[in-house]
Amino acid sequence: MTDTSSTDPVNWEKSAPEDRETEGPLDESEANPVRPYVDLGGVKILPREGLHLRLEVEEETQRVVAVGLDYANSTLQVQPFAAPRSSGLWHEIREQITDQVNRQGGRTQERDGVFGPELVAEIPVAAPQGAPGETRVARFVGVDGPRWFLRGVIAGDAAVKPDAAALVEDLFRSIVVVRGSSPMPPRDLIPLRMPTAPATGPDTFTSL
Repeated sequence: MTDTSSTDPVNWEKSAPEDRETEGPLDESEANPVRPYVDLGGVKILPREGLHLRLEVEEETQRVVAVGLDYANSTLQVQPFAAPRSSGLWHEIREQITDQVNRQGGRTQERDGVFGPELVAEIPVAAPQGAPGETRVARFVGVDGPRWFLRGVIAGDAAVKPDAAALVEDLFRSIVVVRGSSPMPPRDLIPLRMPTAPATGPDTFTSL
């Protein structure tokens, strides 16, 4: 008889770097309160030179559904989700991403990265009729925190070039997740919003 308990979502262990509590991504309770974060609701972003912010809005509801960060000739899309207190979501979500990419005609490869398991995906790009098919490379990373899960999608240079990858990985590490105390079903997107105050600093953030 095969033991299937390890595949039960309730029993999946959290997936996160061993030093997450000090090096990030951080929970709000772990972050330095005096650092000049830009408050976007479910996440806080630390400004840095050359970093540009985009908020991705769902057209029908006008709800902010993701934060896009342009940095080091790369893009990093982040989304924070509510999660169980004692178990993780990343193992299940990786399977869902793999299925989705496969349905699009792409392919994925799982590997060990700085945050733990990650997916490297080759995703088909729509091309004009008669043109040769092209693909783009994207890295899907995820970290299970206390009652939250943070997903990142890395594209551009950081998906294929080690130097850019290190810069964007450090950016992902610097994100603070604000779970809040309100009850939320696991896998629900933690609400995001426009910045509550203008960011300061040169050439750091752009509007929508």
